[in-house]
Amino acid sequence: MRLDIFEMERLQSTWENRVRFNLSESSVHPMSVRELISDPVFLAQLLDTPLIYNQSNGTDELRAAIAALYPGATIDNVEVTNGGSEANFISVYSQLEPGDEVVILLPNYQQIWGLTNSLGMLVKEARLREDRSWAPDLDELETATSSQTRMIVVCNPNNPTGAILSQSEMDAIIRAASRSGAWILADEIYQGSERDGKTTPTFWGRYDRVIVTNGLSKAYGLPGLRIGWIVAREEIIAKMWSYHDYTTIAPGTLSDALARIALSPEGRARCLERTRRICRDNFPLFQEWIRSHGSTFRMVEPRAGAIAYVRYNLPINSCQLMERLLKEKSVLVVPGDHFGMDRFLRIGYGPRPDYLQEALEHVHAVLDDLQSASLRAS
Repeated sequence: MRLDIFEMERLQSTWENRVRFNLSESSVHPMSVRELISDPVFLAQLLDTPLIYNQSNGTDELRAAIAALYPGATIDNVEVTNGGSEANFISVYSQLEPGDEVVILLPNYQQIWGLTNSLGMLVKEARLREDRSWAPDLDELETATSSQTRMIVVCNPNNPTGAILSQSEMDAIIRAASRSGAWILADEIYQGSERDGKTTPTFWGRYDRVIVTNGLSKAYGLPGLRIGWIVAREEIIAKMWSYHDYTTIAPGTLSDALARIALSPEGRARCLERTRRICRDNFPLFQEWIRSHGSTFRMVEPRAGAIAYVRYNLPINSCQLMERLLKEKSVLVVPGDHFGMDRFLRIGYGPRPDYLQEALEHVHAVLDDLQSASLRAS
């Protein structure tokens, strides 16, 4: 089986821990174990935890904590995975066959787009519209879906734009899926990172054929735990658990234990408020930097996540601009090309403010050089 190169992940895997300034990250500055665990007794107990093979679909306690986030769900509706990426992979691999028709709302995290193309699915696209504040083009969605559509894929809140679907837009997506009995695969991993503090509604419970994926990497600031999950009907989860046997088998024992802390009522409230506070505090700094460049940038303000998807007005391809920032200033950003959209950059604004400010100053130096060269050429 041939898999297409996942360009964004290849870029980040290669450079994100080597550059001086990583603005490619799509979550806030991560929590430490000590910051997550305030109870010294539990911390001591953690050091004595036997490193056994963990319950492969997640411990009952962790799945119960996840199920509590989804009205009507039980532990049998939950499969714990190694990050949201594995949750997405298993969801696609277990439910679709080569030749199946899939509709993806784009731009989107490109994992599912690359995976479905590689596995021989018929992939159709419906766009989020920049001129509508990244709302979906529902007419295009209507055209893309057919009686053969097996799955509609959404990311809500959206990566890379930070946009959030309205209730009426969610209803329209459900209507489009219900006409053919298609699954809705809803990647909701940014749920909880909204700057206004209003949690994005889940697709769970709104339609019978919904698969929700989520995890602790983005809204919780715990990417290193590699804990994700799938929520779906019991028989679907049972099938997915058997597919998990062929991938990573089980989440890590310590990760499962720490995830139970993060998803306790007190821990969850603390994690999400920390993320929202960082986003609220950092965004004005980033917004002012954007404004300081006049007509160079155009940005639809993101509503969730520590990421901004900005259009730039410079005579350079987005991958070439990324490479200049990487080589000249050791700053990593995600080029719009990795979302199939040139002349955009995805910039993370979730690091510590001093780090973010210094990184943006280095980006400014490259932009200033590009603008000066463009003026000289004209």
